[in-house]
Amino acid sequence: MQKWQHIPILAQTIKELLITDREGFYIDGTLGLGGHTKVLLSALGQAARIFGFDKDEKAIEMAKENVADKRLTTFNLSYLEIPKVLEDKNIKGVNGILFDLGLSSYQLDDASRGFSFMEKGPLDMRFDAKQTLTAKIIVNTWPADKIEEILSAYGEEKFASKIAQAIVLAAREEPIETTWQLAKIVENVCPRTSKTHPATRTFQALRIAVNDEFGAVKGAPKILDKVLLPGARAAFLTFHSLEDRIIKKALKELCLDKDSWRLVNKKVIEPSWQEIKQNSRARSAKLRIIERIK
Repeated sequence: MQKWQHIPILAQTIKELLITDREGFYIDGTLGLGGHTKVLLSALGQAARIFGFDKDEKAIEMAKENVADKRLTTFNLSYLEIPKVLEDKNIKGVNGILFDLGLSSYQLDDASRGFSFMEKGPLDMRFDAKQTLTAKIIVNTWPADKIEEILSAYGEEKFASKIAQAIVLAAREEPIETTWQLAKIVENVCPRTSKTHPATRTFQALRIAVNDEFGAVKGAPKILDKVLLPGARAAFLTFHSLEDRIIKKALKELCLDKDSWRLVNKKVIEPSWQEIKQNSRARSAKLRIIERIK
């Protein structure tokens, strides 16, 4: 199995603010390659446990190899399934939960997954290989108005209409099957005007639509009262403004009940310039943490 390097973002800060009990029970809702879990386990005692969830089966296998710690138990499931898993295992609650809502570096770098146009690959973009919907299906079968809708809503793409029309017209000529084909279609109607490739927002929007990412992001704060013990904390690491907006609003609404919830950091935490210098993918990260009081 190919090995990917993964640098967990804001890992030390998350470790310091999320762990409230060294022998406690924690959940990594987005396990990825296990980078954050490995850091958390380094600060936890031998009685502590972490449940790691991820829809990506390949990520689960690599995380188990990377972490190599019997205190970690993995589940090839969405984090929205956490309440059911805890109920099935008769676990009343946990001491902390982490949601790293970014795309894993290995997913971006693996051309066969189709998340990036940096390499030629199939237009897939699925986190969960068992699901049927792919980016290829969207660009080749969805009508222009639906494609425009997702480009606008999930990519905040100002040329959404023009790009959607171009995609539909191109698909009539020949199937759009690769990342490079799609990137070229977008570039032809939206010439490059900055360092950012004109297809960046299109790829982001398609990925979000394929995986119903915003549906999951909106659902994450709603499960906190079912899984967190009093005194437990939940950390949310977001990577673009749409995602962060959803989490910020949801946590603010929870904290309207001042007797039950409080924000651990009222001001959003961002990586230092040193961390961004070492890992450019950290530059858009934002961390918000909430604590259950009772």
